[in-house]
Amino acid sequence: MLMRTDPFRNLDRLFETAAVPGVQSAPMDAYRVGDVVTVEFDLPGVDADSIDLEVERGELRLAASRQRSTPEGASYMVQERRDTKVSRRLMLGDTLDVDHVDAEYSDGVLTLRIPLRESAKPRQVEVRRGAEQAAIAVESN
Repeated sequence: MLMRTDPFRNLDRLFETAAVPGVQSAPMDAYRVGDVVTVEFDLPGVDADSIDLEVERGELRLAASRQRSTPEGASYMVQERRDTKVSRRLMLGDTLDVDHVDAEYSDGVLTLRIPLRESAKPRQVEVRRGAEQAAIAVESN
C-alpha cells in the first residue's frame, strides 16, 4: 500500500529537503475508501502546469513549483512569500494499480486516486463443513 508508520519519517523528510536547498516537502494525507487509495497533497499557489507527477517501479515522485508574480514598478514594503519548489516521494507497493492513477488539481490540492489491483482486493472464501465432504466421498464410491 503506502508507507506504514515510521518513527524516522520526520527525520527522513528533513534530510530529503536539506539535500536540495530551497525545496520543501509537500504535506499530504492518504486514506482508503473501499478499493481506492486517495492521496491529497497541499500545493497552495502552484500552477497546474508546473506539477510533474511520475510513477516508476512502484515509486511516485511529485515535483512542483510556485512562482510569485511581481507587478511592474512595484516597491515591496513586506516580502515574505517566496518562489517555492516542492517535492515528495512515496513508495506505493505492489497492491496498487499504478497504471490507473487518476490525478486532479483543484483549489491548491492535488488529489490522486489509485485503485487496488484485482489480486489485492479482498475475496470471500467458501468454507465447507467436514461432514459434508465425508458424505460426498461415500456417495461417490
